[in-house]
Amino acid sequence: MEINGCSSAGRVVVSKTIGRGFEPYRPCKKKGKVANVKAYLLDTYNEMVHKVTWPKWKELQSNTILVVVASVMISLFIFAMDFAFGIQGDADSFWKGLLGNIYGMF
Repeated sequence: MEINGCSSAGRVVVSKTIGRGFEPYRPCKKKGKVANVKAYLLDTYNEMVHKVTWPKWKELQSNTILVVVASVMISLFIFAMDFAFGIQGDADSFWKGLLGNIYGMF
């Protein structure tokens, strides 16, 4: 039977040669930093392999297509708004954008 944990409480040592020291019931075994990193990496691997639900290939493809289409639509919308309301660079062009025409009146 393995008992995890440690105790900070102690008991008085029976031998009189040690002095007034206390001996813990279950001494704490401190892990080094390398052991902590190794435990973290093992836990991460275990979780990624056994506990994470990964999407199926068809689901991954459909979600990727959805993200690409949404990104293209949003970029076209931003381009249209920038073209309609923004200030265009050419001073000779007819359409300078809504703000460019407003600023041109003054």
